[in-house]
Amino acid sequence: MSFTAPSIHWAGLVPVLIILGTAILGVLVEALIPRRARHLTQTALSVAAILGAIVALVWRWGIVVDGAKPDYVATGFNEDNFGIAAQGVLLIIGLLSILVISDRTELGDSAFAAQAADRPGSAEESESIHAGWVATEVFPLTLFSLAGMMLFPVVSDLISLFVMLELVSLPLYVMAAMARHRRLLSQEAAMKYFVLGAFASAFLLMGSALLYGASGSVLYSELAAAVAGAVPGADWLVLAGVTLVLVGLLFKIAAAPFHAWSPDVYQGAPTPVTGFMAAGVKATAFLALLRFFFTVGGRLSWDLAPVLWTIAIVTMAVGTVVGIVQRDVKRMLAYSAIAHAGYMLIGIIAYNKAAAPAILFYALAYGIATVGAFGIVSLVRESHGGGAGAEATSLDDYRGLARRSPWLAGAMTVFLLSFAGIPLTGGFIAKFRLFVAGVGGGATWLVVIAVASSAATAFFYLRLVVLMYFRDPEGEGVAVVDSQGMAAAAITMAVLATIALGVLPQAVLTTLDRAAMLIP
Repeated sequence: MSFTAPSIHWAGLVPVLIILGTAILGVLVEALIPRRARHLTQTALSVAAILGAIVALVWRWGIVVDGAKPDYVATGFNEDNFGIAAQGVLLIIGLLSILVISDRTELGDSAFAAQAADRPGSAEESESIHAGWVATEVFPLTLFSLAGMMLFPVVSDLISLFVMLELVSLPLYVMAAMARHRRLLSQEAAMKYFVLGAFASAFLLMGSALLYGASGSVLYSELAAAVAGAVPGADWLVLAGVTLVLVGLLFKIAAAPFHAWSPDVYQGAPTPVTGFMAAGVKATAFLALLRFFFTVGGRLSWDLAPVLWTIAIVTMAVGTVVGIVQRDVKRMLAYSAIAHAGYMLIGIIAYNKAAAPAILFYALAYGIATVGAFGIVSLVRESHGGGAGAEATSLDDYRGLARRSPWLAGAMTVFLLSFAGIPLTGGFIAKFRLFVAGVGGGATWLVVIAVASSAATAFFYLRLVVLMYFRDPEGEGVAVVDSQGMAAAAITMAVLATIALGVLPQAVLTTLDRAAMLIP
């Protein structure tokens, strides 16, 4: 019996291996390190791993851009300009998210249950809280998910696409159920995410099976050839397969009508996890969708155009109209994310070289602002007799926030203005570049609709700004807790990055323009 060893270019996997290796080390920390030392150890390991992966990624960028090596890494994975740029975006989101996740407030508590296995309201939960335990297993779970996010945009076959989808999702299903407050709502959110995530996986698997049946291969390169040369009578099989794979990915980006899970999961999950999910999952799913569509599905763009246009328009409409009537900040941000998914679909529909760097920049600008915004939400709490409780997420709870904490109100204003696409923020440059790509790709009317939607979404962003600055606080039912440093650092970094991307974006744009390598 003979065995052929796989050919793997290990150097191309170094950034991901650093994250995966640290995640495994984090599991050992949970088993071997005393509880009191786990939080500091896990935080230090996670931050060091992400910084180390960023250094390794800069090294790989220099090699790949110079063309000193082929883009092959292993079967199912390619290393190219686009893939490395995508991994850089995700590592920045991951670093900010880890800082928010690791934060403990002045009260000594975090957003996570002392022990996720404790029943809400039980004596066991009271004992865990009294003992000061902290659920530090969230750190290796975050790193495992981040590693999947980094690999998701570089996959080049359908089997790897499915495996990476699960690596991204499975840790998040657990993390969504770990909220310290409103535990039943958190567990319900995790169940909804798991069930609807299984539907997404089923669609993707069914589409992969149809494409394999039509082409005899799961590799993107061979699928592209099969799509281009589909014989009469078999072209419907190819079209159905591509459509189902797209549906599986559209679930992950929360595009309508596949968005139903998003508001409930965003509301119920621990707020730092919501920020990581909203920024990271949306970015990686869009970047994986971009590679699949530009490599395989774009050859059917004429057939898919009516469906994609409809989905983009409906997604923008749902995110805008339903977002306006929301009275909960986390649900408002969830519908905002749905609207942004509609805008980013313009880049997919455009199907030109300007779309790839535009979507990369949009994912970066939107992701940074999103993690920062949810970091602020985690610090605004309900007050019970002077003690801080769960996050205060009602819009009315943000009345007069500028008087309680001018710094948090100012930071939230920067993020909201970026979401709205106001000039001098990263969101403005991101929308401008994306809309230019859309016009260049023949989606002018879709861009017009997106501009109208963006103007309408500005209403619920500015409504929150008005509440923070031009309304008086109502009672003593809300308290702003101080961060022990991690969340404050993440929010500050996010504010500076959002402004820098709006005022001095050229260096980032020039770098990302070199990632537009997907269309032959």
